[in-house]
Amino acid sequence: MSQEPSVTLRHIADYRFEVDFGDFLPRLSVDEAEPIGTGEGPFPEQLLTASVANCLCASLVFALAKYRQRAQGIEAQARAQVERNAEGRLRVTGIAVEITLGAEAASLDRIDRALEQFQRFCTVSESVKAGIPVAVTVSDSAGRLLSESHATATPTEEAP
Repeated sequence: MSQEPSVTLRHIADYRFEVDFGDFLPRLSVDEAEPIGTGEGPFPEQLLTASVANCLCASLVFALAKYRQRAQGIEAQARAQVERNAEGRLRVTGIAVEITLGAEAASLDRIDRALEQFQRFCTVSESVKAGIPVAVTVSDSAGRLLSESHATATPTEEAP
């Protein structure tokens, strides 16, 4: 993985852009949601939400593999809360991610260890938390809640 991920955006029309991720990857058409755009592609808040959820799921797969557990079909539902600030401008004020394992917890003998640490492996959610609260729940395939972290923003560290 590149230590400096980059993308190139090209304006297509109105609020539509094409995102170029580089060689060997398909380009992605993005747009603003209606009524500003035409909704012909994902909009920025969806991309942010997807990035947080994707990174959390990948981190859970990594944590499970670390303890020789199979991920077995992880799924996630994620949603961003968008509200107007004091100036009337829309801002993402929270992200909630609900992860469901593809197996029952009883079949994963080290699930507790993976759940204790997987969020700390997630580059994106841990970075986003500096300014946007992120809440995460993990349930097994039977619907049992295994882990829950409440939406909090992590205060940024001040330089000495």
